Amino acid sequence: MGFSHLGTRALLLITLTGWLSACSIVPGQRMVTPPTLDETGGEYSTETQQKVQIPITDINLALIRQMNGQAIREPLAPLLQGLFGSPAPYRVAPGDVLQITVWDHPELAAALGQPAQTTRDADAPPGFLVDEAGNLQFPYAGTMHVAGDTVEQVQRKVVSRIGKVYRNPEVTVRVASFRSSQVYLDGEVGKPGAQQINDIPMTLTQAIGRAGGFTGNADQSQVTLVRGGVSYPINFNALVKSGHSPNDILLKPGDMVRVGSRDENGVYVMGEVNKPATAMPMRNGKLTLAEALSQAGSLNPNTAEAKQLFVIRDSTGSNPQIYHLDATSPVSMILANQFDLQPKDIVYVDNGALVKFNRVLNLFLPAINAGLTAAIVTK
Repeated sequence: MGFSHLGTRALLLITLTGWLSACSIVPGQRMVTPPTLDETGGEYSTETQQKVQIPITDINLALIRQMNGQAIREPLAPLLQGLFGSPAPYRVAPGDVLQITVWDHPELAAALGQPAQTTRDADAPPGFLVDEAGNLQFPYAGTMHVAGDTVEQVQRKVVSRIGKVYRNPEVTVRVASFRSSQVYLDGEVGKPGAQQINDIPMTLTQAIGRAGGFTGNADQSQVTLVRGGVSYPINFNALVKSGHSPNDILLKPGDMVRVGSRDENGVYVMGEVNKPATAMPMRNGKLTLAEALSQAGSLNPNTAEAKQLFVIRDSTGSNPQIYHLDATSPVSMILANQFDLQPKDIVYVDNGALVKFNRVLNLFLPAINAGLTAAIVTK
C-alpha cells in the first residue's frame, strides 16, 4: 500500500510537471503574440534598440469601406496611359509581300515578282517582296524605297513611275503577306506563339483572341506587356472598373504579352480548417476571405477557435500586416465575403484552449499508461 501510494503521487507529480512544461510544445499550429522585429526583419536582442510592433487590424465594416474606396478612386497608372491610342494605317516594312495590279495591261499581269511557293506555310505568296533595305522592284518603275509607307503611298509611287510609260495607269496595291511585324504571346493562352500584325490594328484583346483566348487557369489580373525592355502590368478587371477597355491597348511590332497562371497567385489557408490548402483566385484574379475558407472546406467545428481568424499579409516583405476577424460575429461572413485577399496571403485559424489541452494530454497518455502498468506489475 505504501509503495502504491508513493508511486501514484510520483506519477501525478511527473504528469503535472509535464503539463506545465508542455505548454510550449503543444502539437499543431497556434497563434501567439506577434514578435517584435527590427527593421531588417530579425528579432531584437536588447531593449535599447528601436522596436517596431506588427499591427493587428480588426476586419470590420469601416476597414472594408476604406479598402473599397481606395480601389474605386485608384486612377489609371501613368505607366499604362501610353499604351492607349488611336489606330494608325499599316506601314510596309522589309519582309512584306505586295500584290500590284496594273489594269488593262495584260503584259504586266504575269509580273508577279516571284514564283508561287506552296510547299510550306512559311513561304511567301506570289507578289513583290520588300527587301531588307526596304526597297521594291516593279517593271518600268525600277527600284523604289517603300519601307515606312502606307499602301496608298506605295500606290502613288508606282503610278508616278510607270506613268512615264503608260498613260493614266490604274494601279491597285495590296499587301499579300504580312511578314515584317509580329507580337508574341506566352503563358495561359490557347495557342502561345507569334501572331502577325496586319492592316487591321492589333489590340491586346484581339491578340489574345487570335491565340485561342484565355485558358481555364489564366489569371486575367496578371497580364504583362513587355515593350522595349519595359514591363507593363495589366489587370483586365481593374481596367474595366476604371472605365478603360483592354481592347483600346494597341500592340506594336516586337511586343510580348504574357498571361499569368492562377497557380502563381494562391493564398495559403492553414490551421483549424477541414482541408488546409492553397486557395486559387478566380479567373478575374479576385479572391475573398470567404471564398478561400470555402476552398479549404470551412472551419473545423471540433477544433477551430472561430474568434481567432487571422490574415497575414506581406509576410516576407518589409511591411507585414495582420488582420483579425471574429468569425463568431453574426456579420463575420458578410465581412469575409467583402474582404479581398492578395496573392501569397496566409489565412490562419487558431485552435481552442480545449484542443490544446487534449493534444497535451495525448502526449502524456502513453507515459501515464506505462507508469500505471509498471506499478501494477511491481505490486
